[in-house]
Amino acid sequence: MSRYTGPRLKIVRALGTALPGLTSKTTERNYPPGQHGQRQRKKSDYGIKLMEKQKLRFNYGVTETQIRRLMSEAKASRDHAGKKLLEFLERRIDNAVFRAGFAPTIVAARQLVRHKHVLLNGKAVNIPSIRVKAGDTLQLTTKGQKIPCVIETLATPVLEAAEWVTRDETTGIATVLRNPDASEVPFPIEIQHVVEYYAVRL
Repeated sequence: MSRYTGPRLKIVRALGTALPGLTSKTTERNYPPGQHGQRQRKKSDYGIKLMEKQKLRFNYGVTETQIRRLMSEAKASRDHAGKKLLEFLERRIDNAVFRAGFAPTIVAARQLVRHKHVLLNGKAVNIPSIRVKAGDTLQLTTKGQKIPCVIETLATPVLEAAEWVTRDETTGIATVLRNPDASEVPFPIEIQHVVEYYAVRL
């Protein structure tokens, strides 16, 4: 399944949760889109689990294949599979760039990485799925610092700074202090539903 490129607020309304990684916009209409959107039916157990999984997919901008691969890796670890999955998603470099306050969304951060505007430990990278670790540094290239959405985001942050990554205002260098905790995901998620969703699919 390919990465979603359609209307972002439509997804936010369908899932009923603000997803800061997908869009910084919000909507007052808290019911699903479509002419029958206000006729909300009780969701099935499968529907609830699917919705939680979709929150992760759309917020972090990963494909179904990618999230399945990450879930398999998380289940193989000694930690709680759900918490490990969230850690893996938060440690993606496109998310780290977003959480460091360089971009307004993960979508924008991914573009910065793709176009080599981000330096990881001083070297240009262009793979959004690279996983950062404690001690890594992130900074924008000179050209990247001049991009309008970057300038705007640095002046007016979309989210409060994450505790696991800090940015030096003087040098513009962000440092990963530690691995992120599952509780630091910036939107509500029932991760056990995601674990149960994949329990019968992997």
